[in-house]
Order: sequence, then C-alpha cells, then structure tokens
Amino acid sequence: MNKKAIFLSVLLIIIQVFNIKAQKNYFIDGYHGGVWGHYPKGYTTYISDILDTHPFWKINLEIEPETWDNARLTDPKGYGRLRQMATDQSLKGRIEFVNPAYGQSYLYNIQGESVIRQFELGIKKIRFHFPEAVFTTYSSEEPCFTSALPQILKSFGYSYASLKNPNTCWGGYTTAYGGELVRWTGPDGSSLQTVPRYASEKLLKGSTWQTIAWNNSKEYLEGATAQGISNPVGMCIQDAGWRNGPWLGEPRNFEYMTWRGYISGLGDQNAVPEWNFTQENVQVSLVWGAQILQKLARNTRTAENKLIMAEKLNAMQSVFLKKTTAKDQFDPAWQNLLLAQHHDSWIVPYNIVDKEKKRNWADLVQTWTGRAVRIADSILSVNGTWGKTGTSTGFRVFNTLAVERQEVVSVRVPEHFLHPVVYDASGKPLISQQVRDTIAVRYLLFKARVAPMGYSTYHIKEAANSTSGPSAGNLAVEANGKYHIRTDLYDITIDPAKGGTIGQLIARKLDNKEFVAKDNGFFNEMKGYFYSDSTWLSSADLPAKIAVVENGPLRTTLKIEGHIGIHPFTQLLSVTQDEARIGVHTKIDWKGNPGIGQDYNQKGQWKAEELKKAFYNDRFKLAAWFPLDLKQQKLYKNAAFDVLKSKLDNTYYNSWDSIKNTVIVNWVDVVQQDDQYGMALLTDHTTSYAHGEDGRLGLILQYSGMGLWGRNYSVKGPTEINYALLPHAGKWNNADLWTKSLKWNEPLQVNYTTAARCSESLFSLSEPGFEVSSLQRDGNKVLIRLFNASGVSGPVSLITGTAFTFRSAELVELDDKVTKPLAIKKDAKGIQRLMLEVPEFGIRTIRLYL
Repeated sequence: MNKKAIFLSVLLIIIQVFNIKAQKNYFIDGYHGGVWGHYPKGYTTYISDILDTHPFWKINLEIEPETWDNARLTDPKGYGRLRQMATDQSLKGRIEFVNPAYGQSYLYNIQGESVIRQFELGIKKIRFHFPEAVFTTYSSEEPCFTSALPQILKSFGYSYASLKNPNTCWGGYTTAYGGELVRWTGPDGSSLQTVPRYASEKLLKGSTWQTIAWNNSKEYLEGATAQGISNPVGMCIQDAGWRNGPWLGEPRNFEYMTWRGYISGLGDQNAVPEWNFTQENVQVSLVWGAQILQKLARNTRTAENKLIMAEKLNAMQSVFLKKTTAKDQFDPAWQNLLLAQHHDSWIVPYNIVDKEKKRNWADLVQTWTGRAVRIADSILSVNGTWGKTGTSTGFRVFNTLAVERQEVVSVRVPEHFLHPVVYDASGKPLISQQVRDTIAVRYLLFKARVAPMGYSTYHIKEAANSTSGPSAGNLAVEANGKYHIRTDLYDITIDPAKGGTIGQLIARKLDNKEFVAKDNGFFNEMKGYFYSDSTWLSSADLPAKIAVVENGPLRTTLKIEGHIGIHPFTQLLSVTQDEARIGVHTKIDWKGNPGIGQDYNQKGQWKAEELKKAFYNDRFKLAAWFPLDLKQQKLYKNAAFDVLKSKLDNTYYNSWDSIKNTVIVNWVDVVQQDDQYGMALLTDHTTSYAHGEDGRLGLILQYSGMGLWGRNYSVKGPTEINYALLPHAGKWNNADLWTKSLKWNEPLQVNYTTAARCSESLFSLSEPGFEVSSLQRDGNKVLIRLFNASGVSGPVSLITGTAFTFRSAELVELDDKVTKPLAIKKDAKGIQRLMLEVPEFGIRTIRLYL
C-alpha cells in the first residue's frame, strides 16, 4: 500500500471517530406499566419531581389508561402537576403518550376489532384525564405489534411509529431492518414513518431480553454510524416503579427526546424506503402449549366473539324490534375484555397481581372475561321461555354476518313435546335430528336459512306421530372394525386400532381428493416427547374405544376414548351434512403432572441468560398432527385484518436469537403449490402451529416444564380445546376461508321469542369476502365497520333491507373524523345503496343517521 493510500485510510478512520464523538445522538426514555402491572402509590409525584429536577429530560409514557383513575384518587397533587406538565403537546413539549392501548395488549395475538377497541377506549380514557393529549407516535416497550397497525394508527390520527423494544425482548422482537427511518407499510398499503430496529441493532450478547440499543452503547452508535445513520436513537422505556430518573443520567453527547420531537426533526422524509412489514417480522415467542396460557387464551377468544356478536344483535334488534341497549352499556364489557388481553397475562400469567386475594394474571383474566361474557349473554341469551303447554312454539334464528347462511342449528325442545318437528315460516316441515346433551336435555338439529345481517322465524310443533322425516345416519362399521362416515362431502375412516386416528379423508366433491398422506405418521394423532418418562408417546400407540354419540341425517358425532401413555383422552369428532368444516373437541385427563417437551433446562436447570430453552422447541411438545397429501406445500395464516403467505421453510427453533413467528390466531392454511387443493386448520384460541418440509401440519396442544423466569408451567386438571379441519379447493380467498372462520366464531343465534315478521335483513353486501367487524347502535346513529378479506381490491355496495332506512351516511375515521359523505341511491321499493372503494385488507367505517 502506498503512502497516499495509507494517509487516506487513516484520515477516514479519524473522520469516522470524530463523527461518533461530534454527532448528536438521541435517546427515548419514559415509563411503561400501570396500575395492573406495576405502578406504586405516589409514583405520579415521583415522575413530576424528577421532571422538575431535570429540565433537560423528556419522557414517553406507555401507562395503562386506568392508572390515571387511581392516581387522581390516591396521589391528587402529583396527578395535578403531571396533568399540567402534559398540557404542552407541541414538538417542544416534554411528555408524549406513545401507547394508549387500554389493556397494553401484544396485539399480534388478538382479532382485529379488539385491536381497534384497545386504542378507542384507551384514547378516550387518557383524554378524560389529559384533555390536551395528542397521539402522534406509537411505541411500546414490549413487542406489542401487528402487521395491520399502520392503517389503524393512521385512522386514529397517528403520524409516526417505532418498532424498537430494546430492553424488554423476553417475548420477542422485530426483525432487524433498515436505517434511520422506514415507511412501515401494512397489508392494505397504508404506511407510517417509522424508526425500525436498525439492521445494525444486534441482540445483546449474554442476554435474552435486550438489544444493543438499550443504553446507546459504543457498539450501537458505531454500528449505526457505519450503516450511515446520521441521528442514532436508543431507547429504554423504564418499568413504572423504577427510581433511576433519567436512564442515562446527565446528557453528554446525546439528547433526551419525545418520539414526535425526534422523528419530526429528521431531514428529508420523502426518500424514506418502504418496508412491507408482515406478521412474520414480529418475531415472538411465549410458552405456547402451556395449560395456563391455553385457558386464558380460550376465555379471551370466547368473550371476544360473544361481545362482537352481542353488539351486532343489539343493533339488529333496535331496528327490527325497536329494542336496544345503550352503546355505553357495552363499554364495561369491552374494558374487561381489553384488560384480559394485557401482555402481562400472556407472558407472566403466574405473577400475583391482586396481593390481597393472592390472584395472579390468569385468575384476573378469568374474572374479566367472565364479566364480559355475562354482559354479552344478557343480549345473546334466551328472551322469554318456552311455554309448558301448546302445540306450536315460535323462535327466531339470527345471523350476525353479511352473507346468507344455510347451516345446522340446535334448538332446545319444550319439555311437553313428545314428537317435535321444526317448521319454517311457510309451514313446511324440515328434516330434523333429535339429540341430547350431557344432562339429557333434548335438542333438535335442523338446517336454518337466514338472510344476511338478519333473522328467520321457525316453529316447533307436535307431530301427529313419531315420524318426523328421514332418520338415516351417515355411519357404518366395516368388517375390519373401522368406522366409516359418509356424507355428501366426505368419506372419512376412523381406526380404533390406531387410537381413533383418521386413516382416510376423501373430499367427494373435490374430485375424490384424498387428503391423508400415507406412511407419514397418523392423521389426527396426538404425539409428543414426555421427558419425565424419557420417551415419545402417541395416541396411536394404543387402541381406542369408539362410541356413537349422534348419527342422523344432519350430523354424525363419534366419541373416541383412548390413551396417551397412562393419560386418558376423549375426542368428539363431528361431521355435519353440507358443512365443509370437520369439528374436533379434545379433552385430556392428565394423571399427575407429566413433563412434556424437550428434555433440556428442565428440573431447575433454567438460566435467564441461556439462549436455548425447552419451551421454544415445538418439535417435542404434544401436538395434533396432520400429514397432508399436498404437493410442494405453502402456508397462509391470518392475523388481525391480514392474511400472510409464510416465508418460513419450517416453524422450528430452539434459541432466543432465532425466534420465528409461529402464531396461529384463527387459522392456518396449507395448500399445494398450484393452489388446486388445501387444508385449513382452525383453532378456538391463539397458540402456535408446526409445519415443515415433511408435509405435516401440527397444532400445539401441550407443553409442561420450565418457562420464562424459571417458572414451572405445569398441568393441573384436564386440558380441553376445540379445533376444526377444512379441506378445500383453491387459494384461501377463493375458498372464502375468512368467512368460513367467521361462521365458526359467530354461529347462528337462536332467540326464543316469536318475531313480528317471518324474516328480515338489515343489509347485505354486493361482494363476497367482506367481514362486518363491528355493528353498533348509538342513539339515532348506526356504525358499520367493514373489512375487505376478499383477497382483491375493489368497490362494494351496502344494500339495505326494506325495514332499514336512513337519511344520510358518511365515511369516518377511527378517531371519529368525517372522511366524506356517501351518496345514497334509493330504488322504487325503498331499498337504499351505498357504494365505496375498499382496498385489499382495507378497513372502512360507515356512520348512518336514521
């Protein structure tokens, strides 16, 4: 190397070092937590004092909104001072509210409407206490992100976001990507100027909870500078309760900033690169399969579905029956549900929150969801009771979706009827099937036909004799002992010798396609590694006993009783005529507390700093397995207002530094490369799924062992879950999987009061694949929120029923600002139409004035 080259090299090094020392670096500080997580009495005074003492300090607050209710009562002086300090929401202001979510949810693990309500009710609560609050930047100390956030945040008035969580990565982190700013672009095309976790922002060595951005370390700043970042920013939003004051002390070569002040002060923001951020860029892991997590996830999903249905039913009844529940009466139900979705309930479910009653997060979730369900059930449940005499009793069946439905419904039989028959409104008898529940209450199954967002009326009458139509079943027992279910859609064979696994699943209307892959394990087998026994155990290892629970013209249900080692299980497998969904209810009655999962860092060997942890590894957990005869498989999965084509070769990992997003919210779908055939797996709760090059799809059922912070995630009592299989042709949108999942979430609702009319519809939509994610009645206004899950962008028309009229309509944002008025077209029959453009995966909210 010549002298000139050496001189230039040394000069470049000097310039680089000088730039590190001379450039202005920035830091995001503040507080995270709240009255439910951690917020000591008098802490508001402490924050106010520290702000007074350090005029250079600026803070970003991620505090649970209910905290301010408590602070106003228990620390009124500190509350008043902080409230005064927060009045300045300008760029020079010292306080920014960065995450107003009511329950501080992870967001990636809940449904879309819940994400919206987290912000809606959280912002409402914060503005009650801080009227001047402006919501500009979304940021979280935990990985509280989901792919659809850009359009949700923008609709609430946000301009910016941060995808960093450098000091609390226990549950995961986002993909390292990009430089100073990116345009975080969601599935609908909406985007926000966003500070990412830089491509140079490495995970911290010797840690399983931090990146190198947590303290503006030399390594972090040098890496950012080398990457070309002119204004590096680090971050640590401290746990409320910590008394460090400014996290990095007196500013030396950096400045404390609010997020809005930092991002707005950056240079040219027009040339920011776009990042099509997907759900798999949220790289997260919880103790999936742990029983305590399953129970709270199932409780949360149940409350979520019921509350959404109750709001819709309330709005429909307000029009059809002139009967309504005030909108604000639903707020307590939503508040309880949103608290149940708190991230701490998922990552530290065993932590004691209510010290007086010694209740942990999981206990509180049960209480909160119970309250939400009771409020929802008061709307959904029976209005009136069956009479004890009479030969005819009427009832309504309600449909909370915007598509016509023809589905099998269960209606309770009045006690005095000996030979009940269901008749439609025209007096036509319908094929029915009588069944009994566990307490011997009689029900009739029949196929109801219900208009979109409407109801149909039916009657139960006493038949003249015991004949009530065809009674032939769909089940046969073959000579080899196998059970064969044959419906209009399927030929299914269940083998008791192999634990009741499915040996054949032929879709008759899909060219007799066989979905079970032979010689690749057993279909619907439950298998896992029991490290306490040092062996793999499978439900297929031992024979099962099969009993017929139902076998009629409408539904066939088998009860499969077998064992996984010494542990008995019961499965109810149900197949319904004209229904593509195959339902499975599984209950495992554990004997003791077996260890299930990888035989690693169990039995007290857990270390926080150890990268590899047993609960990461889904290969060893107990799972329901489905070897699929589908060539060159690819996988799609849904999330809040999104469907993602997975880029993962497989779902498996066993180390903190290689976390993958393997979350199933509602469904995953495995299809052939040519999209000819696919198999969707639906679940009643958020958990993890497994899939790899071997062509097997798995649903994680159970893990028992060491989890986060060395806690023993044990089993106590039975494990109980529901899932469903849905064979189909075509890609997920052509198979209308989103709507089929909604039908499972929102079943037809029976109401035992006779309607004034035979049937009515509030409205329908001109195009398939749209979800009505919310329908609310508020005085003389009706709010309708649509989500385009059709897989394509385009126009859609809302078409009213004859009983539903309105005088004006407008498109509104989630922050209630009017986007534009909507033109109303009305025909000679009084039917009104609204037309709007909705992009693929787009959300649109319509407000109608009655």
